Formats: sequence, C-alpha cells, structure tokens
Amino acid sequence: MKIAITHEIVFRTARSGGKGGQNVNKVETMAEGRWNIAASALFSEAQKQIIFQKLANKINKEGILIAQAQSARTQLANKQQVIEKMHHWIEQALTVKKARIATKATKQSKEKRLEQKKKHSQHKQLRQKPRLTD
Repeated sequence: MKIAITHEIVFRTARSGGKGGQNVNKVETMAEGRWNIAASALFSEAQKQIIFQKLANKINKEGILIAQAQSARTQLANKQQVIEKMHHWIEQALTVKKARIATKATKQSKEKRLEQKKKHSQHKQLRQKPRLTD
C-alpha cells in the first residue's frame, strides 16, 4: 500500500553533520519533512485518529508529523529518505492487526507434555544420592 502524501509534505533543510567533508560546512543537506495530518485530504477522520494514536511520539502539539534524514550526502537523497520513513510509519499505523484465535491443546500434545515431565522427573531422581533406610 503506497500512500501518496508526498505533495502534502513541507520540507525544511539545514546543514547536516556526517559524511561529506568540507561540503558539510557549506551545503544544506539535512532534510526535515513536516506533514500536517489534520489538514490532509488523503485520509478519513477515522484513519487520522488512528495515525494520531499510533504515532503520538512522532507528532508535535500542532498535529504535525515530523521526520528527519541526514545520512546521505545529497539533499535529494535525504528528502527521499524522509518520504520513505513517513510512508513506512503511516503504513504500519494503518495496518490492522490480525486477531488471535484462541485454540485448545490437542490430546496428543497434552500426553506428550506429561510424558516429558515424567522423563524429566525420573532423570532428576536418578541424580540424587541413594537414601539409606534402617
């Protein structure tokens, strides 16, 4: 599920640390993407609420999802990383978890477990010193 939020992301650039040598000191390669979730036309209100709940630690007080990237040497590559991060986060947030269906243990598995317990008990009994009885 590829989400096309790219046109709603507002980018801001800054000087970045990391690789690049002297280039780091003069070129703004770090990219920060900001996406206003509430103003988005791509998702329903229910989906927006889910995104707000699941990504709460990545969303600021104004309701803006923020992602940063500065590992690449170029601004374009960092912007692409920001977009990929946001797509990944949103995809994960909107993925519905499959409900677990409770099942009972089979008769054979119960018997096997009890048999293992008996074996283990016997093994431990054999480790003990013999008791002298009067």
